[in-house]
Amino acid sequence: MIVDILTLFPEMFTGPLTSSILKRAQERDLIVFNLFNIRDFSTNKHHTVDDTPYGGGAGMVIGPEPVFGAVEHVLALRGPMPSRVLLMCPQGRPFDQALAADLAQEKHLVIICGHYEGIDERVREQLVTDEISIGDYVLTGGELPAMVVADAVARLIPGVLGEDTSSEEESFSAGLLEYPQYTRPREYRSLMVPEVLLSGHHEEIRKWRRRQSLMRTLACRPELLAQTKLEPEDKIIIKKILIDLRGLDLG
Repeated sequence: MIVDILTLFPEMFTGPLTSSILKRAQERDLIVFNLFNIRDFSTNKHHTVDDTPYGGGAGMVIGPEPVFGAVEHVLALRGPMPSRVLLMCPQGRPFDQALAADLAQEKHLVIICGHYEGIDERVREQLVTDEISIGDYVLTGGELPAMVVADAVARLIPGVLGEDTSSEEESFSAGLLEYPQYTRPREYRSLMVPEVLLSGHHEEIRKWRRRQSLMRTLACRPELLAQTKLEPEDKIIIKKILIDLRGLDLG
């Protein structure tokens, strides 16, 4: 996969793209990240990219010219390769694991990072295939959302993670939160690792993990259960959990 990121602040990506999993993925030629400074595509002598909004209002708006120039440049570089152009913006589709998995199937992504009060509407109308939001809060620009999308998508590309099952067992991949994880030592400050994880009985471990995953989702993100295709075994586990909860003495 090739990911072309269009930004006014390419230096912000240096750490995330040269560390940990994203670094290893690039070293294995599983994904390529390219950074393009939108300012380089400005044609005025001062290389400015923003201007005051028509109709008045606070702040500055990134003009269409440098963004059109940047997007058309990277699309020309990739030739006939199918591309999706993503705009990080508040009104976009909420980013989740399903969207990450969808994007991970692509060969080429272009990510536009907005800034200031936003980007000229003609960019959205003519160039953008997907508008994406990572949450209902205000950030300074689209760089941090772009990093989130890049990381989540890269993890789902075959071969990026150490084990093929790693991404499938993580939180949200199956629509549920992940089960609790433990490592050495077996006892720490009188806190013990659950005995079932030390038993060596793989089926019992699987059942324990599934129950814990369902319990955690029910307690922390119950709305996810309504969006998840539950197995008959899951429904039995949830019923038992609810019965146990009803039996608690909360007085």
